[in-house]
Amino acid sequence: MTRITSSELAAHVGERVTLAGWVHHQRRLAQVTFLLLRDAAGIAQVVVVDDGDRAVAAGLLPEAVVEIDASVVASSQAPGGFELHQPVLTVLVNPSEAPPFEMRRPELQASLPSLLDHAAIALRHPRIRAATSISAASVAGFRSTLDGLGFTEIHTPKIVGTATESGANVFSLDYFGRTAYLAQSPQLYKQIMVGVFERVYETGPVFRAEPHDTVRHLAEYVSLDVELGFIRDHRDVEAVLRDVLAGMVETIVERASPAVELLGVQLPVVPDEIPRIHFHDAQELLEAATGEQVVGEPDLAPAHERWLGHWALTEHGSDFLFVEGYPMAKRPFYTHPEPARPGHSNSFDLLFRGLELVTGGQRLHRHQDYLDVTDEQTRAALAGYLEAFEHGMPPHGGFAIGLERWTARIVGAANIREVTLFPRDLNRITP
Repeated sequence: MTRITSSELAAHVGERVTLAGWVHHQRRLAQVTFLLLRDAAGIAQVVVVDDGDRAVAAGLLPEAVVEIDASVVASSQAPGGFELHQPVLTVLVNPSEAPPFEMRRPELQASLPSLLDHAAIALRHPRIRAATSISAASVAGFRSTLDGLGFTEIHTPKIVGTATESGANVFSLDYFGRTAYLAQSPQLYKQIMVGVFERVYETGPVFRAEPHDTVRHLAEYVSLDVELGFIRDHRDVEAVLRDVLAGMVETIVERASPAVELLGVQLPVVPDEIPRIHFHDAQELLEAATGEQVVGEPDLAPAHERWLGHWALTEHGSDFLFVEGYPMAKRPFYTHPEPARPGHSNSFDLLFRGLELVTGGQRLHRHQDYLDVTDEQTRAALAGYLEAFEHGMPPHGGFAIGLERWTARIVGAANIREVTLFPRDLNRITP
């Protein structure tokens, strides 16, 4: 028989089927053993009454890999409303030792460092795996939305000859006797590719050698990058970002509803028009509300982001808020200035439930503008990038979403490492 998964049992009531998976738990009574079989789709209950099969099951450790041929029976008391009777049990692998956690528990009773140390096992737990299902659906929604908007997916180098943002925050490596770096972002390449396809996106890892040890920073994370040409200003970029977020949420509903239900997630509603506030106005609001001296500071502190997130929810009923017009001093050299406010930029951050999720904006597109903001040494290092602007580039802009931050905010994780597969940070490089 062809193997099915636990989510397909409803279509096979009264039939013999084959399932395979891991022994999640078993409960042995005087005359019957209830064995819970876990596969990628969920958990199925197997009713074992034959003495020989019960003896085999009794010798299995948790996480044993088994195959079961059995009859599907409707049962309101079983997980999912169905269970398996008259099983024929085949042991594929019996583990050499028990797992470090009780996988049968609704939540693993272990500290985050312990879960990360034993990620190969911890990631199998339904609740932990659910966050990855939501992350995967988010990426699928990101891709499908942009495909529908005429974007082309690209894949750019992760080993580069010069830093994208600044030399202080890069990982260097020996590249056949020369110094190279792990890419901080695909920024320079995706701008170049606007001159090829007009609209491009990329999903891939980026690397930041920043010595942060916080609940919101990683040394390696997945960046969802977008760049588009022939824009009027950063507001056109914000409009695409709004559609992308809506598409990501829709795809979570379509593809990861069981994970959403298991975790009790309250998905955000992406409004047709995300509220926005200018950076200077946001600082004035903060100063008036908190009494802190913040006007004139070049950036927002995490506490200020949280306050603005609450303000957006209270005043506009939105989990999202655009903060526009960040000071040019805090933006990369390729950022387009704000015409009406000297010293400010046509850039933005998107706050999601009080946390910076996205940075984006309009870029410089005239070659002379780049000559004005770079020195001779920088121009030499970025010659391949600047060549694109020598030969005509349209007004363009883009943004980048940190996938792990998005997922953590969606599921309400207190630490970004809770939703990251094998996180890399200041202290962790294994497993």
